[in-house]
Amino acid sequence: MLGPPGLTGFAAADNPPATERAVTDIVPAPVQARSDPAANFTLTADSVIRAEYQAHDVADYLGNLLRPATGFPIPVVDRYDSDKPGITLQLGDADQQLGNEGYQLTVAKDGITLQANTTDGLFEGVQSLRQLFPAAIGKSSVQQQDWTVSGGTVFDYPRFARRGAMLDVARHFFGPDQVKRYIDQIAQYKINTLHLHLTDDQGWRIEIKSWPQLTEIGGKTAVDGDPGGFYTQDQYTDIVNYAASRHITVVPEVDMPGHTNAAQASYGELNCDGKPVPPRTDIDVGYSSLCISSPTTYKFVEDVIRELAALTPGPYLDIGGDEAKSTSAADYSAFYAKVMPLVSEYGKQIQAWHNIVEANPPVSAVPEYWDTARSNPDVAAAAARGNKILLAPADKAYLDMKYTPDDPLGLHWAGYVEVQDSYDWDPATVLQGVPESSVAGVEAPLWSETLRTSADIEYQAFPRLAGIAEIGWSPAATHNWDNYRTRLAAQGPIWAAQGINFYRSPQVDWK
Repeated sequence: MLGPPGLTGFAAADNPPATERAVTDIVPAPVQARSDPAANFTLTADSVIRAEYQAHDVADYLGNLLRPATGFPIPVVDRYDSDKPGITLQLGDADQQLGNEGYQLTVAKDGITLQANTTDGLFEGVQSLRQLFPAAIGKSSVQQQDWTVSGGTVFDYPRFARRGAMLDVARHFFGPDQVKRYIDQIAQYKINTLHLHLTDDQGWRIEIKSWPQLTEIGGKTAVDGDPGGFYTQDQYTDIVNYAASRHITVVPEVDMPGHTNAAQASYGELNCDGKPVPPRTDIDVGYSSLCISSPTTYKFVEDVIRELAALTPGPYLDIGGDEAKSTSAADYSAFYAKVMPLVSEYGKQIQAWHNIVEANPPVSAVPEYWDTARSNPDVAAAAARGNKILLAPADKAYLDMKYTPDDPLGLHWAGYVEVQDSYDWDPATVLQGVPESSVAGVEAPLWSETLRTSADIEYQAFPRLAGIAEIGWSPAATHNWDNYRTRLAAQGPIWAAQGINFYRSPQVDWK
């Protein structure tokens, strides 16, 4: 086994392996990886996956990844059944430096061993292991070829605890199967949080049984008059459970006190004049606000938080807070003074856009920084008080920004963000007054004003999502564009085999 590294980086083999990718090509970059071409392992029809009972879910997941393209049975057998060659998932007794999500991977001629302290670590290790197979492993039908895995050792654990992706299902609605598809795609790059933006001016996407017209009326609209849609509570629960099977925690967001036109079109009593507003399907922002002085507003908010918290096993509930331009500063603070305690009352911690720092949230709250400015005294002050900041600077991490002026999709209010632009930043230095110790992690939001299909989602997310994932997972010392673009190029065949519609940036020499 590879021991704890004395320093970060890669140790190159004298001769490159005769495989598509080596352990030094993994994305996100591991803490330490050493190639050994003499130790390549070949999966055969006799191969098995060995796992103890607690690791069977991860073993089944791995088997389901490997069986379609190989056509091999690859049964999951007892951890100590050593009769046949294969892959061993070993839970516990790993180096403590690995923490909860780290793993050790050894690929040798006689078998593969993946060791971790938790099933989370085993799952993240599987994501690295699958990259070492030929890209055709991602195909859904049997491929006639050898299945050789690059030999070597990996010792790996994350830099930040939170590595998130956000999907806006409010501007355009994406059905449960589309969300699950995205979950599978982001899981490959060790993303562990999915932030679902469930409500906005253009649509309300989650069933609230105590306020049924939110979906009966507010769920019917979308940007440009496109078809709407919503998740029943059973469908939402199914998405949450599916994400959990991929070791991803869902953070639901209900935006407030602005971005609320769909709710205010559904119920007139959410407006100060008691009359429903017309539906909106444009992409303007900042015009809507709940009626801050009305007791009905807080009954509505509490009911939504109560129902959503009961459906969400993860620790966080996002209460929005951005672009409340039609809410005065005094009303904004008064609103959150009443709303923030409701989140903890129903057993959740607050996540919100960074604007919420103006309302003095508790230190347990996680403000998400989305602006392009490199300084924000209010956010720095919140960090100094003890809040952990989730970083998603729009000119780096927003996946809906156009790559170039010729990009057929996306917006460009934060600039044009090519692949190198999205990769070249450090969470420890991107925001003045927010040191690494105050960073909760990173998130890659994907807003859907211009997106209608899964192919649209994929085009905007890939390849940039992989870079944001690396920024969140990999040691700062491994951060190097020239090295990354080479490793990224080797991901292209993987995405092609999986049918991912990725942007073939001219900055990358795709394989």
